[in-house]
This record gives sequence, C-alpha cells and structure tokens, in this order.
Amino acid sequence: MPEKTKYYFASDVHLGLYPPERSREREKLFVEWLNEIKTDAKEVFLCGDIFDFWHEWKRVVPRGFTRTLGTISSLTDAGINVHFFTGNHDIWTYDYLPKETGVILHKEHISREIEGKKFFIGHGDGVGKGDTGYKLLKGIFTNPILQWMFKRLHPNFSMGFGLSWSKNSRYSKGIIPEEFLGVDKEYQPKFVKETLQNNEYFDFFVFGHRHLPMDITFGEKPRMINLGDWINNFTYAVFDGEKMELKAFKNQNYHDFLKISVDI
Repeated sequence: MPEKTKYYFASDVHLGLYPPERSREREKLFVEWLNEIKTDAKEVFLCGDIFDFWHEWKRVVPRGFTRTLGTISSLTDAGINVHFFTGNHDIWTYDYLPKETGVILHKEHISREIEGKKFFIGHGDGVGKGDTGYKLLKGIFTNPILQWMFKRLHPNFSMGFGLSWSKNSRYSKGIIPEEFLGVDKEYQPKFVKETLQNNEYFDFFVFGHRHLPMDITFGEKPRMINLGDWINNFTYAVFDGEKMELKAFKNQNYHDFLKISVDI
C-alpha cells in the first residue's frame, strides 16, 4: 500500500446544481477522485461550495449526495483527516456533517503549517478590501436572527427557495469558464499582495470560490493557488511535502489554468 504522504485540495463541486443529470455526472467523477486519492492522502481539504445549496436543520438535512457522503466517511474512517470549509453556497453547515461523516468543519480561513510550509487556506470569498456587496450579502446569510427565522420555515419551502436562488445565481453568470480580470482587479491576488506587503508570510495561499484555476507566484516564492471548479475544469491541487501542483482529474473539459508571476 502506498505511503500516505500527500495533501489534496478541491473546491466548488456544486453538487445539486441544475440540471440534476449533470450534477450526478459530476458527483460520480468527484467520488471517483476521492476513492483514487484515498490510497496516498494524508489529509484532504475541501475548500467550500462542495454543495450548490446545503442547509441543516436540527433534525432534517437535504436529500441526495449519498455517494459523496459515504465516500467522505470512508476516508475519515480510514484515519484520513478531511477538512470541510464552508463556502457561500454551503454556509449553513452546522453539526450534521462533522458528526455523520467525521469531517473537520471550518467556517473561516485557517493558517496551517504542512511539512514545514506555511499555508493560508479557505474558500477565498470576501478576502481583503472591497467587494462590499458580497460582504453585505454574506453578513445577511450569517446573521443569527435571520438564520433562526429561516429554520422556522418548512424544509420543503426553504430548500426549494434555496435551490432556486442558487440556480439563478449561477446561471445568471452563465455556465462558462471564468475570465481573469487582472491582478489589480481580482480580490484574491490583491489580498495576497496586501498580506505579504504587511510582512505576513505564507508559502501558499489556497482558495476556491473564483472557479478559475490559477497558479500565481508573488516575488520569488509565495504562490496563490485557486482550485478552479468541477463544473468546467475538474481541477484540484496536490502537495507532496515539497512540490505543489494544480491538476485536472482525467482532463475533463480542461481549460489551461492561469500561471503567472507578479511583483510585490
């Protein structure tokens, strides 16, 4: 059996995104990937928006996704730490997934040392300055009073509303590959530059959210990896203790990811 020495990162699978047959295809590929990495994974980081809409009540959870939940459980049962970061589509994750599947839940970005390298990891939404409209919306979604009121609604209605909102949010942009706006306009690279200029050093910044696979080097060493998505790119990252790589699973509809160097 291969030695478990690798760290895997993926995000933005958006399971449940309309239409359902496409979602099922993505889920099967995602599960195949999870089973494949199980042989040598030391830890797995799922960096947000694994589900297109997820909400937990005290005694009710969304139907479906049994293949994914079962496979994640098999990884944690095998002693592999699986970190689950909430994104803007699955922000309403509470205690069900940690208790049922054994994932380690993160609702904020985290800093971690991995094999001597310093990582900043999270969904990548709302980082840095600006993007006030999104931050206001996230503040509404995370408001305890509004969350309590939403939980009072019947799940049939609230899940229908949530799925419809999520679908319209994604389809309003079109299911097409995202375009890079430039280092000075993209919030994530701007955040990385600000962090490094403030003498907060990280070897790797790992984000999701943007749906655009990116590998950006700042100066001589620090790198920002955006994990892309599993709608158009089917991309993930793997760190073996020395080398960090951005890859596409089976090259499914793969678009060349952005790889550039910028000054700080």
